[in-house]
Amino acid sequence: MHTVLKSATKTVTMGHDQPFVIIGERINPTGRKKFQELLRAGDLSTIEKDVRDQIDGGADVLDVNMGVPLTDEPALLASAIKLVQSLTDAPICIDSSVIEALEAGLEVYEGKALVNSTTGEDDRMEIIMPLIKRHNAALICLPNDETGIPMTSGERIIITEKILRAADKYGISHDDIVIDPLAMPVGAEPDSVKQTLETIHIIRERWGLNMTLGASNISFGLPNRHAINAAFLPAGMSHGLTSAVMDARTPEIVQSVRAADLLLGLDQWGGNWITRFRAQEAAKA
Repeated sequence: MHTVLKSATKTVTMGHDQPFVIIGERINPTGRKKFQELLRAGDLSTIEKDVRDQIDGGADVLDVNMGVPLTDEPALLASAIKLVQSLTDAPICIDSSVIEALEAGLEVYEGKALVNSTTGEDDRMEIIMPLIKRHNAALICLPNDETGIPMTSGERIIITEKILRAADKYGISHDDIVIDPLAMPVGAEPDSVKQTLETIHIIRERWGLNMTLGASNISFGLPNRHAINAAFLPAGMSHGLTSAVMDARTPEIVQSVRAADLLLGLDQWGGNWITRFRAQEAAKA
């Protein structure tokens, strides 16, 4: 099963037979006070550096979130998407909880976008899924609903089934449904990673769906977070994870993913690994 994302000139494919897709998380004002202030003033210049740093680091897709209080988020998100598409040919993951912002972003986007995200709540899916169908986009879906965030893989699978039934109802191909198996902080719940890995494995075996998650959630609240994230992602990949929203500027994490691509047979003969190594050496020189 392949989830195909497109910009005006480039295609990125998620699949269990494809290299891991890195979605750069940086274009997001959450926790970035200075960035928020600039965006309120209409200054988007920081985005240019964020795009450059993430693409140079190895991002395949860029997440764009403009959730800044006291701004016109739909207009801001549309402007940011147009700017990003003028700077790179990487496809975009349009990230907002505001339906009007998603509509504005999809209206200006050139290509086939990934939308981040919906939960399994009936009223939420009723709003977002018709929008996805209308714009021929792909959609990240989280298996939590009105009952809250399920802590076990079994509960997450039940909600995933519910999400797929809704996709069928609105005529959305399962290729365009990307499940977020819910990465919870291991520092708060020691069993959380085990449940996430079990969820990933079951979803791959039962439906073959593509999956993504917020990689940094795993290490939240712990020291040396990069090392934890770098250890988790290859484990997730071995169970069936095909993508992650992650920090593409951190070589330790990106290298762990690309090494796992090689070891799992997703980079046959090491072509991508060797090409990347040579580019890094040339940059140093």
